[in-house]
Amino acid sequence: MRDLAAGPRILLRRLRELSAEPLEPQDRLDRIVLQIARNMVAEVCSVYVLRADGVLELYATEGLNKESVHLAQLKMGEGLVGTIAASAQPLNLSDAQAHPAFAYLPETGEELYHSFLGVPILRAGRALGVLVVQNRAQRHYSDDEVEALETIAMVLAEMVASGDLKKLTKPGQELDLSRPVTIEGEPYGDGIGLGYVVLHDPRVVVTNLLNEDVDLEINRLGEALGSLRIHIDDMLSRREVSMEGEHRAVLEAYRMFAHDRGWVRKLEEAIRNGLTAEAAVERVQSETRARMMRLTDPYLRERMHDFDDLANRLLRQLAGFGAHAAADQFPNDAIVVARAMGAAELLDYPRANLRGLVLEEGAITSHVVIVAKAMGIPVAGQAEGAVSLAEKGDAIIIDGEDGKVHLRPAQDVQKAYEEKARFRARRQEQFRALRSVEPMTRDGKRINLNMNAGLLVDLPQLLESGAEGIGLFRTELQFMIASTMPRGEEQEAFYRSVIKQAAGRPVTFRTLDIGSDKVVPYFQAITEENPALGWRAIRLALDRPGLLRTQLRALLKAAAGTELKIMIPMVTEVQELKAVRVLLQKEVQHLSKFGHPLPRKLQYGAMLEVPALLWQLDELMEEVDFVSVGSNDLFQFSMAVDRGNARVADRFDTLGRPFLRLLRDIVRAGERHNTPVTLCGEMAGKPLSAMALLGIGFRSVSMSPAAIGPVKAMLLGLDTAKLGHVMSEALDGDPAGMPVREILKRFAEANNIPL
Repeated sequence: MRDLAAGPRILLRRLRELSAEPLEPQDRLDRIVLQIARNMVAEVCSVYVLRADGVLELYATEGLNKESVHLAQLKMGEGLVGTIAASAQPLNLSDAQAHPAFAYLPETGEELYHSFLGVPILRAGRALGVLVVQNRAQRHYSDDEVEALETIAMVLAEMVASGDLKKLTKPGQELDLSRPVTIEGEPYGDGIGLGYVVLHDPRVVVTNLLNEDVDLEINRLGEALGSLRIHIDDMLSRREVSMEGEHRAVLEAYRMFAHDRGWVRKLEEAIRNGLTAEAAVERVQSETRARMMRLTDPYLRERMHDFDDLANRLLRQLAGFGAHAAADQFPNDAIVVARAMGAAELLDYPRANLRGLVLEEGAITSHVVIVAKAMGIPVAGQAEGAVSLAEKGDAIIIDGEDGKVHLRPAQDVQKAYEEKARFRARRQEQFRALRSVEPMTRDGKRINLNMNAGLLVDLPQLLESGAEGIGLFRTELQFMIASTMPRGEEQEAFYRSVIKQAAGRPVTFRTLDIGSDKVVPYFQAITEENPALGWRAIRLALDRPGLLRTQLRALLKAAAGTELKIMIPMVTEVQELKAVRVLLQKEVQHLSKFGHPLPRKLQYGAMLEVPALLWQLDELMEEVDFVSVGSNDLFQFSMAVDRGNARVADRFDTLGRPFLRLLRDIVRAGERHNTPVTLCGEMAGKPLSAMALLGIGFRSVSMSPAAIGPVKAMLLGLDTAKLGHVMSEALDGDPAGMPVREILKRFAEANNIPL
């Protein structure tokens, strides 16, 4: 009996030889279809390649009319070939002309052939073309023949991806792999980024496709699977992985897939058909992805990410290398594309070359987005499919204003964004010219403009932006990017560097705000139904007073001889502030006892983020030296809306009457008690919403460094008294009247205020 696996292996070896020969692309492709036809005892073998315009063009054939090459065409979904490309599934027919999708192309002469086997040419789950064999006699091709043709199609996919066939395209046409793609994402960080793709977890490029020794490759696969399973078991056994929750569920799914016999059997079959272990993983995963992309069940579609990640991990085990591009391979204009990533991973990249970040997942409040914004790079989130659609080195554009990601942009799009980037650069130059201009409104009101920060990389922007100080320094970012808990001495050195680089400008340090989505890898979290409303920030700190006292001591020592401003996050009751004050006083006494120098002035404040404090405003203002409104969380908690949830995030407006009235009440309480009130959050960083804040009485705001210039340009032309009357009428008048956002836009237009 003939060894069914021997035929494909012999063919693959011959294809490898053809790939290495110095042939013109058309000659190479013609010889490939001839070899396939002979090996599979087929009278016809044809290759169709998908163009960027959605047309499948006949690129080579053995058996059909040679004159039809590059002339015969089918649209995606048209005919048997178009159906295969659209579905990414093979078709095995004994009488092709009886199939309802059959389309007659008279120029090819294929009406003579009845039996038909076509398979998609897949790469990363995307159909790049179709490979077909045909015979006159009516017959059904065996499973082994289907498997062999799918294996051969993978080799052709690499030929298409390598760009070798671009020489055969007609002027003005491109192959699908190089077609422009626009992904509708979410704007997470303002700005325009033009550059080239760097995949955060780059797919292992499989260059050695064909094996020399089946047993050796199966053994390599077995060893890699064993290592992968041990690695997953190790991750599941770690203390920081809770017994329940989403993180564990993903790892459990990985373990289930890694032990799945059906998956392993498919990998082994691909190896027996002549592929290396790496090529087998690539091929099976490409088919799995193509199949799962057609599923309608959102849960099952989500598992596609798990399959992708697992396959990539297995490829890494086989290839034996890490994830990130070496610094010398990092392009000058790099845009990192990732499914998700941590803040520390972003900081590993050379900052000077980084032009943007694209994320398939995450939220605007996630750590990596906060760090990216601090670095001043545009960010697009929820960019579904970006990782699988992008290739390393592809041209890419991020529009941080609307969240769009343009992959391989057309020339007119490229030129339009280059002009947009130049325009933004000119505007930034104009804003930089305002750095030394005092932030005084037209009617003589002095506005305090501060910036938000959290890392040392933020601090050069203090001078560049013209900010008067740091209104919010997020101390938790130092903890989030560290692999172990920072010791007291490390914290002290860090805070001292911040104060030194601030060069006399005030810095408001927020104590640790960890918990919820702010995961610290070495801190064992607990599983909570709703972590945003759970054990986090001051609640966690009061339950772990040693953690809080270490930080307070480090801050006091770092600020010796200077002014220290400390504020407490996530305060729900004034009593919590009193409890923290007791701990702070103990640290002051401890340092005094041992002769340590202390800050010459200490200011103690609170973040107002929890609506419960709105009914304790007078007590709050009496207890603290200043109040900072955290508008992001206060809006979420007040309106019961998750800003990271696209279904509800746009339903409620921060410039709506209820929220603005709430903010006005806070300002009035501060005025009654002569307690300074600042607002730090997304609202402060946009000229229109910042204008609303000034209109209801805020005189101090804190924002991202890039936002200070536009906000200052707005306030220099603003008459706050005049706007105050307009805002009073808008908030106290007809609640069903014109939206406040529209009122503000009309006011700005009528008074020539730049937005």
